[in-house]
Amino acid sequence: MATDNRINFWRRNAKVPGSVQPVYGAQHPPLDPCLRRTYPKDTKPKFNSVKSKKPCSFHEFASSTDDAWDIDEDEDEEFRRTPLPASLAPSGQDSAQNQRLRRQTEETGSEAPRALRPPKTEAQNLQEADDAERERVNGKVLKSSSEADLKTSSVCSPLQKQQSLPVRPVIPLVARISDQNASGAPPMAVREKSRLDKFKQLLASPNTDLEELRKHSWSGVPREVRPVTWRLLSGYLPANMERRELVLSRKREEYFGFIEQYYHSITDEQHKDTYRQIHIDIPRTNPLIPLFQQPTVQEVFERILFIWAIRHPASGYVQGINDLVTPFFVVFLSEFVKEDVENFEVAALPLETQRNIEADSFWCMSKLLDGIQDNYTFAQPGIQNKVKALEELVGRIDVDIHSHFKKYEVEYLQFAFRWMNNLLMRELPLRCTIRLWDTYQAETDGFSHFHLYVCAAFLIEWRKEILSMVDFQSLLILLQNLPTIHWGNEEVGLLLAEAYRLKYMFADAPSHYKR
Repeated sequence: MATDNRINFWRRNAKVPGSVQPVYGAQHPPLDPCLRRTYPKDTKPKFNSVKSKKPCSFHEFASSTDDAWDIDEDEDEEFRRTPLPASLAPSGQDSAQNQRLRRQTEETGSEAPRALRPPKTEAQNLQEADDAERERVNGKVLKSSSEADLKTSSVCSPLQKQQSLPVRPVIPLVARISDQNASGAPPMAVREKSRLDKFKQLLASPNTDLEELRKHSWSGVPREVRPVTWRLLSGYLPANMERRELVLSRKREEYFGFIEQYYHSITDEQHKDTYRQIHIDIPRTNPLIPLFQQPTVQEVFERILFIWAIRHPASGYVQGINDLVTPFFVVFLSEFVKEDVENFEVAALPLETQRNIEADSFWCMSKLLDGIQDNYTFAQPGIQNKVKALEELVGRIDVDIHSHFKKYEVEYLQFAFRWMNNLLMRELPLRCTIRLWDTYQAETDGFSHFHLYVCAAFLIEWRKEILSMVDFQSLLILLQNLPTIHWGNEEVGLLLAEAYRLKYMFADAPSHYKR
């Protein structure tokens, strides 16, 4: 009678003391689905006596909760899994012994030793589950019927658990600068060899056809001919073959003449602030690439940036210009280094070679900045205008993103200023920047005009991620830390193709461009 009162008490009280909830986190992964009892679609038992709902009594709660502490030892588990040999198969005498053992178990209420139990079929497991539910209703407290499945199917060795986890690829912290085949394709496919031969033919002609060179460079320049191609496309070298060596010699001497004339003034009062800012910014230039942390390289960058600032007083040095030296320096260094340049010791090169790389980097950077100098004059009006143009362009080509930014009060200047100031160099790996600049140099006004459409295409590339963010802080964190570490030639090529499509649609259609 007392037992019936206790059962009725728990049936009347819906609140069940305690709960078993999975704990999620770094040290507590979600529960393995194989630990939970599952039924095939058509074989799930139907319990007529108890409705399948949340436990409403303590006994239902107790019987539906797996006892995590009552798990057999590994030796018992392995013994149970081992099939019996034919010589030990149960005979008629053994069957009689099992029957006596079963009757003894029923009388005493104790369970038979697990090692003597025959393996159970799925039908037997389902029948036992049904019996367990009926006995629970009659007031007997039993262990969960899923405990046997837990012990036989879900206890895995540590090796098995490790193999079930997803395998993450090992990614280097700094991708190879010169890796132009990030997709894993052979480095010199037939098509690439044909393109290289075409470039060599163009460059070997007495007067290089610059328009034809631009046409072939738009899709990327082979690494072997990139240094001379960039010198020609930037306007640093003349198209005439005979005049190139003379011009190179004269321009290199002119640059080192500037150093002798101006570099000693780094300690002057009027130039002290400029040199100080350059000296602070250079260690921050690509800090994860060992090449740019070498003292020799940092001294080269100091001289290049200081001489440029002295010779362009309208703008002087502005943070961000230091990044624009790196692609030229890497490309011209690769002319003398066949292996990966990111770990190459520049001081090991002959002094004359170092001087040539430095002078060529200075002049090509100067040619680039001549086309976008209004980005770095007082108040940086060039960048302000480009960011405003980007906002208007995105408003025309993707209303959802534009409205999403307005909804959460995200200003384009908050993320696109850096895109314009650094020409996306902080958003892309250096190998991608070099590939991007192949096309910029092939495009007319690539750095000043085409870059706008590249930024628009780059923003639309992350459309799904942007629209999934539902607050101001998450949007800015995403836009300032876009996951492009895995990008290679293929991704940059698609980005440039989309940018060209946008340019074709909007550049010569002002009525489409303006609101």
